[in-house]
Amino acid sequence: MSLPDFDPVIHPPVRLQVMAVLVNVQDAEFATLRDMAGVSDSVLSKHLAALVEADYLRLRKAAANGRQRTWAAVTRAGRAAFERHLAALRQLAGLTEGGQDRAGAAASTAPG
Repeated sequence: MSLPDFDPVIHPPVRLQVMAVLVNVQDAEFATLRDMAGVSDSVLSKHLAALVEADYLRLRKAAANGRQRTWAAVTRAGRAAFERHLAALRQLAGLTEGGQDRAGAAASTAPG
């Protein structure tokens, strides 16, 4: 039995949350992602930088309402990596569910 192949770039919870949001929208503003993840600007910046370095996200900076804003968008490679990571999570969940079913069956047939 092989274990799921998690993507180490996506696996940290903040990155997983960011990717889950971005695969469902065209792009999202930095402050929206920060508030959703419940982290500081510096923490989000580090996570976004890791995702950009892996070519999973692209960042766009532009002025809006007189201030410089940053938007993040998932790349094609990022979308594919996220789908592979979700498949690995589903595989792990299946192993867990199957393990509980087997354990329950073994307990019900054990002599008592």
